Amino acid sequence: MFEINRIIDTDSYKASHFLQYPPKTTRAFFYLESRGSERDYTKTVFFGLQYILKRFFVEKFTQDMVEEAREVIRAHGLPFNYEGWTSLIKKHGGKLPLRVRAVAEGAVVPLKNVLMTVETTDDEFAWLGSWFETQMMRVWYSCTVATQSYYIKRNVYRFLQETADDADAEIGFKVHDFGSRGVSSQETAAIGGAAHLVNFMGTDTMSALLIHREFYNCEMAGFSIPAAEHSTITSWGRENEVEAYRNMLKNFAKPGATVAVVSDSWNIYEAVEQIWGEQLRQEVIDSGATVVIRPDSGEPVEVVSRVAHILGEKFGTTVNSKGFKVLKNVRIIQGDGVNEQSIHAILERLKTEGFSASNIAFGIGGALLQKIDRDTLRFAYKCSAIVADGNLIEVYKQPITDSGKNSKKGRLDLIKDENGEFKTVKLETAEQIAAENSQMRTVFENGELLVDDSLDEIRSRTK
Repeated sequence: MFEINRIIDTDSYKASHFLQYPPKTTRAFFYLESRGSERDYTKTVFFGLQYILKRFFVEKFTQDMVEEAREVIRAHGLPFNYEGWTSLIKKHGGKLPLRVRAVAEGAVVPLKNVLMTVETTDDEFAWLGSWFETQMMRVWYSCTVATQSYYIKRNVYRFLQETADDADAEIGFKVHDFGSRGVSSQETAAIGGAAHLVNFMGTDTMSALLIHREFYNCEMAGFSIPAAEHSTITSWGRENEVEAYRNMLKNFAKPGATVAVVSDSWNIYEAVEQIWGEQLRQEVIDSGATVVIRPDSGEPVEVVSRVAHILGEKFGTTVNSKGFKVLKNVRIIQGDGVNEQSIHAILERLKTEGFSASNIAFGIGGALLQKIDRDTLRFAYKCSAIVADGNLIEVYKQPITDSGKNSKKGRLDLIKDENGEFKTVKLETAEQIAAENSQMRTVFENGELLVDDSLDEIRSRTK
């Protein structure tokens, strides 16, 4: 991955902010929240801060970084706090005098509550909390992917509960991450893919596995299966389509195994009815494997419905304890045009037609990792208090043109009240670290990581 001087990894205008705070400002307090949702979400899943802290904040800053930052930022046309950064290197050995507190990763928190706070711990470096907004704010991405994935999981789980025998056994592999090729960078794929794995176990984004290995103490976070792509089918030629499919069976269809075969390179309905359902039917049955048919074009709801009916006619079905049909020997995976809305519509259609949600899984790409932005959950990182001339001063904004951008004021914490509900509260003094019954933990302080969660712990919270 492209490495950048971590001092320079900020917005340009931040470089001048050390000259802009009130005289004798000695501390500054910032917080992160989701201010609302463009969708019908009411909660957010918090995830991704541990990656940011481990990757960008634990390693000491150096004087060489300071020298390069001075050269670049001053040439860029801005002042640079050279004396402040040099003092930080000498006084703290390059460790950051910051305290970061946050809800536990995997926590599901109602919107419009504080999720993370960042506070300076040395009177000389009040300007430092704002400097790192740019890096800290990037947690919006992993939180938003994890939240969207969480809501998709809830929806799919509901259909499984209504139409399947064992929803818990199936849910982990119902939505598969196909998004790696559809994002702008390797790091984006890794972070977004890792966020999806908080909720599910299926992925084709292998860089996400490395995030969890290195930063979340998980040796193997997700799994995949052998699967065909169009080139491995069409290279056989249309006249040899059956042989292309037979080759997949020969190489991968073993007892208990699962193999996916894209089958719409020419005519999905002929492939399902005549090739899979007739010419290869007995070979599929004899293999002992589950063959997953993948449509990859057309209107998703209509195509999946028709394919399910054809497969049901050719391979037969059983009826589960909920009274819904389950295909024998075969399944379907839909990986084209998949998003929250199409997943719901497909499952609703199958349910209406008497098919269990057990019959289908989904591969989701751009809609999972790319079709979101910071405003999907309206993330904001704001200053809410400073200490100036020894006085704790509440800081806030309240623009008359947009009440949705009102910010919170005071030193903040998140608690659960007597009813078990999350509630953002103010701390009473400049020295108080946490409120009673706080739901936030000090995860980083003065250059040291204090919490090192595993993916298993995070999944248990989200579940």
